[in-house]
Amino acid sequence: MSQTPPFDPRAYNAQPYPGGDPYGDFRRTELDFSGLVDLADRRLGAGVVAANDEFFAERENLLRTEPAVFDPHHFGHKGKVMDGWETRRRRGVSAEQPHPTAEDHDWALVRLALPGVIRGLVVDTAHFRGNHPTEIGVEAAHVAGTPTTEELLAAEWTEIVPRTPVYGHAENGFEVDLRHRWTHLRLKQFPDGGVARLRVYGEPVADPDWLAALGSFDVAALVNGGTVEDASDRFYSSPENIIQPGRSHKMDDGWENRRRRDTGNDWVRFRLTAQASVRAIELDTAYLKGNSAGWVTVLGRDAHSDSPEEWFEIVGRTRLQPDSAHRFVLDAPVTVTHVRTDVFPDGGIARLNVYGSLTGTGTAELRSRWAAARG
Repeated sequence: MSQTPPFDPRAYNAQPYPGGDPYGDFRRTELDFSGLVDLADRRLGAGVVAANDEFFAERENLLRTEPAVFDPHHFGHKGKVMDGWETRRRRGVSAEQPHPTAEDHDWALVRLALPGVIRGLVVDTAHFRGNHPTEIGVEAAHVAGTPTTEELLAAEWTEIVPRTPVYGHAENGFEVDLRHRWTHLRLKQFPDGGVARLRVYGEPVADPDWLAALGSFDVAALVNGGTVEDASDRFYSSPENIIQPGRSHKMDDGWENRRRRDTGNDWVRFRLTAQASVRAIELDTAYLKGNSAGWVTVLGRDAHSDSPEEWFEIVGRTRLQPDSAHRFVLDAPVTVTHVRTDVFPDGGIARLNVYGSLTGTGTAELRSRWAAARG
């Protein structure tokens, strides 16, 4: 009978930096998480609230939105400056036992910006070639409110990624199949080392009590449980940007498609928090000047109606101005679960806000989803 060979961490090492493009030999994950939201997006309010060690590089780097950068000549008083979270080298307890134990590890606590169901993670070790962890593990918890570090450490944690070897200088992707709502993660690295970025892909699940207290709100917003279901094009920037909080800050902080060379049109389809009565819509083309959409039509459908797949017009085809906010007060409220923006013939949209309140059916739907995700 053949035996499984012992685990050799050297098989997961990357080669030393060869010069030139630092990403030239970067190992990409084959998992596709497009269409899911990064629940740990720093721009939405996520944070690394604590770590047991960050001697070489700060824990906050884990959630930076841009890819990690590498400067081979950048050294500081503590050594090589890395764009990630990096801990010191662990040691054993004595000269007779110089190595760390099998259970020794470092950890970082992450507060999700959007509590929700996690579908996958990417532990990115970009530029950590000989100093990445041997293995990682990820645990999740649901803790209400704004807990302290001590309260988080004492919380009940559930393993969502078992202890697994990871490659250096690579996107290490993991699928997650637990349909629970989580608020915090604990990233463990064995026994020590560095991780450049952490991405947490999933579906936000909004708190129905909070939304009930608000009454009327943006029922398309990411922070309120809205999502992008699909889009005709994601060439320049993600359609998920359209339902980010606040106004756009630059051109790629919205959705921009490629230039069309046919007679079709581009579109984005959104699923709202739940069934809602919509009274007003705001559509912004901020920072999109020579490349904003020319015209837009806003359509809606109600998945709970007698014709659940039938789209109807909410805002007729309207000329859009570049770098401008456009407000539409509806003549009468419309009941919808989904909204679609059709742009003609192509071009960008920075933000979409859909203002309304949940119906009785929508409130019951959201509470049912909340109960299921809480287990």
